[in-house]
Amino acid sequence: MLTKNEEDFLRYWSDQRTRKKQFYRKLSIGLPLGALIVVAIMVNMLSGWYKKADMEIHRDSSLVLVVLIAGIAIIIFISVFSVRHKWDQNELHYQELLQKKDQSA
Repeated sequence: MLTKNEEDFLRYWSDQRTRKKQFYRKLSIGLPLGALIVVAIMVNMLSGWYKKADMEIHRDSSLVLVVLIAGIAIIIFISVFSVRHKWDQNELHYQELLQKKDQSA
């Protein structure tokens, strides 16, 4: 027998899984985590605690551009990965609940 929460999830996910995936809305789910990681990397890099790395960045100014591009790539990767992971988890939970419902019927 399914609980009230499980039945609610079945109804919710049966509607959500047929909808077209909206790229911008789903990208914003993982955006804060990706931005937090990139900000932490930038603060660590610009703090100057590792003198040799600090000298390398000041020696060649094009490295700043490379680091910014890498930061944007990290944010996009984490955002897309977290959305797909959450989608897969919900789909797996939905399939498990359907099997549980069929077995109890």
